Amino acid sequence: MNKKKIFKLKKEYIIRLVQSVGTCLATDKITVDGLPVGFMYRDYPVDDMDSGWRFIAGVEDEDYMNNPENLEKFDINEIANYDRAIVNYINLPYETKLKRVAGKNEFRVMR
Repeated sequence: MNKKKIFKLKKEYIIRLVQSVGTCLATDKITVDGLPVGFMYRDYPVDDMDSGWRFIAGVEDEDYMNNPENLEKFDINEIANYDRAIVNYINLPYETKLKRVAGKNEFRVMR
């Protein structure tokens, strides 16, 4: 069942925080439920517009992630508006995997 999503941030409140590096995928846990980004990783792009970045809150299970209705494509600047902690990391190279440091607005590389 495809329901209309109500995003935490309305389009008119999105401001330019970063120069766009393309689109990304983010889960509804971030954009609808308002949870902060817990994990971010950069795959190789699937098309010319894709930055490769994927943003996950960290509470999503496998079933949730396997349901395409729980993910949405956004310009990377939109996700920066949801969680400004990602801004310093978006120019990192492909195959980068980061985890939020608990209680902080910073991420650490995952090994």
